[in-house]
Amino acid sequence: MTRILHTADLHLDSPLKSLALRDEDLRARVESATRTALTRIVDTALSEKVAAVLIAGDLFDGAERSARTAAFLLGELDRLRIGEVRVFYIKGNHDAENPVTGALDLPGNVHVFDARGGKAQLEDGIWIHGVSFSGRHAPDSLLPRFSAPVDGAVNIAMLHTSLAGAAEHDVYAPCSVGDLAGKGFDYWALGHVHRRHVHGRDPWIVMSGMPQGRDMGEAGPKTATLLTITEECIEVEELPTSTVEFRNSMLDVTDVESDDRLRAALRDHLREEAEALRSPTGVLRLSLAGASPRHWQILRDRDVWAEQVAAMARDTGVLWLEKLVFDLDIPDAAAGTSVAIGELASIMTEIRAETGFIATARAEMEAVLSDAPPVIRARLWPDEAKADALVVRLAQAGSERVLARMRGTEG
Repeated sequence: MTRILHTADLHLDSPLKSLALRDEDLRARVESATRTALTRIVDTALSEKVAAVLIAGDLFDGAERSARTAAFLLGELDRLRIGEVRVFYIKGNHDAENPVTGALDLPGNVHVFDARGGKAQLEDGIWIHGVSFSGRHAPDSLLPRFSAPVDGAVNIAMLHTSLAGAAEHDVYAPCSVGDLAGKGFDYWALGHVHRRHVHGRDPWIVMSGMPQGRDMGEAGPKTATLLTITEECIEVEELPTSTVEFRNSMLDVTDVESDDRLRAALRDHLREEAEALRSPTGVLRLSLAGASPRHWQILRDRDVWAEQVAAMARDTGVLWLEKLVFDLDIPDAAAGTSVAIGELASIMTEIRAETGFIATARAEMEAVLSDAPPVIRARLWPDEAKADALVVRLAQAGSERVLARMRGTEG
């Protein structure tokens, strides 16, 4: 029996994408999470007594040079060397542009496949094949660079690819699942797409996914893939790797009629989220939804509720609140209220619908954010359509806040 650990897309020291992680302790945990994930992978490789670790691209993140990152990586690879674990590594699109990638003298247990492709023998009857990226882009299939599988052996192929295309990922080394299945390999160790997916079992075609999420767009527990190779078959299982788990959650507050009941419902919900966590730390974005009879009071006190929920999350010992989202069903703004408030609601609606409102509001927004770093402005409005959508969203939220402050005092 031979065991092999397959991972990809570690993106070591990737910068934080979330603008909301303002807590210094939480920020420190998230900033070190990609390193901690690699440490967990090495720990697992040693405890499971694997013969090899496969890294299917994007070990690094972009063109940032960091001696500290290089030193950390070398230390972890050397732990594997001491444990007699070999490492097979192909360069992905991020690795190809990273200056650290080609400047390191890696330990002798590490085999790096080049862009011409090649194969290396792990042990009797098991061969590893791989092709690295030669540059930042790979618009064409890399499959022609793979040599034929070795007859009478177990053949494992490593490829960094978007396959036929994946949402939120650029197209790199495109190919189909059918193309891979037709090459004759027993297991395809894929990287590039950050969400784990098993595309086939005969042969195995596994996109391992990233071992550590970096923001709410990469939510959920992250894992690596353990292969167990016997004379009869290849068995595959997931092993946990993430140290910080991003989670999106929703609490329906339709039947909540008092603040005390809302606090109780929140505590119960957060306890359930903490119990469901598969990583040591959870970062939670919680949405309050439904048609609560205390809709306006909740919106009026939204800042206070956000602080209360953040404290409740910390009290679990494992959860941190990233954001509290108020996604409550909005009743008719003028229904059951005073004439003055109803008229104000109608006026604000009319103003938002006026020709030129978006352009005027957008000019004010751009003036307010003119001193913000360009990278932040680019995230807020990457194009004209996103800028206009942001204005509409902020105007609607502002109107709701005004009405909440007025209607929240009624009754």
